[in-house]
Amino acid sequence: MVGHTFNPPLLRKYDIRGIVGETLSVDDAVALGRTYGSIVGENGGKFVCVGRDGRLSSPDMLEALASGFLASGINVVDIGLAATPMLYYASKMLDAPGAIMITGSHNPPNYNGFKLVLANSPFWADQIQQLGKRSAAGDWIEGQGEKLELNVLESYVSRLCRDYRSERELKVVWDVGNASVGPAVVELARRLPGHHVVLNETVDGTFPAHHPDPTMPENLTDLINSVTGMGYDLGIAFDGDGDRIGAVDGEGRIVWGDQLLAFYAKELLGRRPGVEVIADVKASQVLFDEIEKLGGKPVMCAPGHSVIKSLMAESGAPLAGEMSGHVFFADGYYGYDDALYAAIRLLDIVAASDRSLAEMLSDLPQMVNTPEVRIEVTEARKFAVVDEVLAQAKADNLSINEVDGMRVNGSDGWWLLRASNTEAALVVRCESDNKDGLDRLKATVSGYLSRAGVMTAPF
Repeated sequence: MVGHTFNPPLLRKYDIRGIVGETLSVDDAVALGRTYGSIVGENGGKFVCVGRDGRLSSPDMLEALASGFLASGINVVDIGLAATPMLYYASKMLDAPGAIMITGSHNPPNYNGFKLVLANSPFWADQIQQLGKRSAAGDWIEGQGEKLELNVLESYVSRLCRDYRSERELKVVWDVGNASVGPAVVELARRLPGHHVVLNETVDGTFPAHHPDPTMPENLTDLINSVTGMGYDLGIAFDGDGDRIGAVDGEGRIVWGDQLLAFYAKELLGRRPGVEVIADVKASQVLFDEIEKLGGKPVMCAPGHSVIKSLMAESGAPLAGEMSGHVFFADGYYGYDDALYAAIRLLDIVAASDRSLAEMLSDLPQMVNTPEVRIEVTEARKFAVVDEVLAQAKADNLSINEVDGMRVNGSDGWWLLRASNTEAALVVRCESDNKDGLDRLKATVSGYLSRAGVMTAPF
């Protein structure tokens, strides 16, 4: 049988993703359906769940993907336009043997891709590479499946609302960013008590309002202006497929992912002292110190939703999160990253408190730090640069944590250098308790990168 060879850059560590019309085509979607359908079928599965985001290319990608499944004898349950956590929810509720979400996540509009789930566990890393080899060999089973459509919006939103328990009414602004999370957010805002305003609610794959990435401050301008202009309590934002949360307090200050995780951890550890809380290597030292102070067990890990979900399953940790806004609740929920559910938990924490989100944020130790600074390098070069800097830092006898790339601790604080798993870029972050210390950390990183042939703009 004639197989199909994927463009190698498509097959990433955590998903399959590329530029539509350049590195990604509908033929790739068909081949993915054929190959993944064969894997599901050989495992005894009879059906898969599929969903799509609001990108202009996503409807065609879904049809192509479904055709591949059907040709492999696998039935398709199509939940249609959805946020990624809605697909995870459908897969959990149906105990689906497999599921694929068509989404470009936070990438620009001309990107698209696929997030894969096998028996409600992440399908990633070596599994994706093996899938590529199997596709190239044309090692596919044959059959004739059927397709049906399933609307899970009502069930999903009802499940979310169950965990808003407070009677206190909040004033909340939601920025959907024209992403596929829109219909669910509109319905959620309609059902919750309080006063809610939804911005940029129309699903539009060109993302006319702003880029759908809540980790970039410029993408939160609408939200900040609305919250402060109306005197609301807080604001919530989402990425392109609804698995990452962004937030601002009533003063318009951004509440970063590690700060949100500190609030979630405080509430959790009040009920379940001594449990593990997992956070990625980019998180502030304040978070790890807060977890320990509250009686929890902080665990530092590599970033990546598949990494964290796998680690949570192994360790039994009830809560995990990333600086990027992925938050994972196994405490009362299903263990996957769902930004809408994270929003509900945040609103419930604030509503149950006599303090505002702004007061909670001010209570945290105040550090000075950089955001996640991305430095463009080629895919072929990015890991080599980290290796070269690591070797030099070891020669200089620095204190290094190698859980992912390198996190270097010193008297001024810490700095991080790692290769991005989703972009042709290096990721740098620095943190200190004073500006002079931060400046020294940034100069140190720039010096090491310069010696590795990477020139950095001021950051």
